[in-house]
Amino acid sequence: MSEKPEKIVKLGETVRSNGGRAMLVGGCVRDEIMGIAHKDWDVEVYGVDPTKLREILDRIDDVNVVGEAFAVYKIGDDLDVSIPRRERKVSGGHRGFVVEGDPGMSFEEACSRRDFTVNAILKDILTGEIVDPFDGQGDIGRKLLRMVSRETFSEDSLRVLRAAQFAARFEFDIEPETIEVCRAIDVTDLPKERIWGEFEKLLLKPQRPSIGLKWLYDLEVVDQLFPEMASLVGVPQEPDWHPEGDVDVHTLMVVDEARKLIDELDHPRQVAVMLGALAHDFGKPPTTEFIDGKIRSRGHDEAGVEPTLTFLDTLGIHTLQGFDVRDQIVQLVRYHLKPGEYYGAKTPVGDGAFRRLARKVEPDLLYRVAKADSLGRNPDWLPKEKWFDSKAQEWFIAKVRELQVEKKAPDPILMGRHLIELGLAPGPQFKQILDAVYEMQLDGKINGLDEAIAEAKGHI
Repeated sequence: MSEKPEKIVKLGETVRSNGGRAMLVGGCVRDEIMGIAHKDWDVEVYGVDPTKLREILDRIDDVNVVGEAFAVYKIGDDLDVSIPRRERKVSGGHRGFVVEGDPGMSFEEACSRRDFTVNAILKDILTGEIVDPFDGQGDIGRKLLRMVSRETFSEDSLRVLRAAQFAARFEFDIEPETIEVCRAIDVTDLPKERIWGEFEKLLLKPQRPSIGLKWLYDLEVVDQLFPEMASLVGVPQEPDWHPEGDVDVHTLMVVDEARKLIDELDHPRQVAVMLGALAHDFGKPPTTEFIDGKIRSRGHDEAGVEPTLTFLDTLGIHTLQGFDVRDQIVQLVRYHLKPGEYYGAKTPVGDGAFRRLARKVEPDLLYRVAKADSLGRNPDWLPKEKWFDSKAQEWFIAKVRELQVEKKAPDPILMGRHLIELGLAPGPQFKQILDAVYEMQLDGKINGLDEAIAEAKGHI
């Protein structure tokens, strides 16, 4: 259970003293019922007009106005406060709503505008009384996601993506009528940031993201937004180990394996690994063919680059916290076969190859995607003694750690200032010498500044 912050209790007491009632609502109530810890709180205040509510909030803490026209306020980083409000669809698109606040609204009417019954539960801050007009608690017990209102559900197309990510996070089923309504909703009006907001939660919050991704297929979101994912269906997997033989089945297994490997990474790198795992076989549809009676997908690593870029454009992914996530994902797709190739090479791969690879992609992230790819070839029906292992990937990560390049390639020993000190004026020859010396450094032929300077003198 998550203990309520003091400011929330104070809010409840102050609202009550002014003749109103402050109710926890939405995810914080749902999570508490499910025994899930949470950090964010949403409160709806009934029976207090917006002007009075603003006065109350100003006495509690600094207020950031999110939507004062319909009384939505943010208190710190963890508390959103609003009055009950109704939304009317007046035009197409995700912004085509008129929102009206009404502190006199009934609990049932206020809850009726919410998406799913599990999110339409209220809890009195002070008394702990639960108000559940649509049996959200029952649906939690049934592990079922059910829309509150067929009439209003389809007014916000984002709810289709929310259905998939909630189903994955809580491992809930989706009620048949809700599925039917979701399939009829056009989601192409959604802007990139809203698509990514739900997609990110779907990948990072569940333990088994494949559940949510499968729902994106089943709710027909993939056909509308992600043709790169849709194209994987019906493509036979190489080698043909799965009964269905489809690349999309393998991809969902790989994503689940990748999710097990990211907890200690920072957020941008978690995103990179998960999207790299999801996109790693995007190049198979145009490259898969039967050769000598066997399924082959030659060159699918490089062929996957263009569809990956298109996919990332749909999500609006570029940089996160200063990290070039977009480029890293593309390189993970391009080089995801390298650990296995290096391990299986007939002639031992030199240290320089590992260092050069680290210039293009983070080997530690590549290890995780390649390992997930390997372990994602173990369906339940396959006997354990025939399961694929990650021997090649473990060898790869041990090698890059030995060379201390698991995060990046070594910094050049020779710098431009050293050439200036040798009397060389900046010009085209600068880069030629720096590049030549650095290539020797990557091959282990130069290990210190004295050796680098001596080599530079020879070039001069």
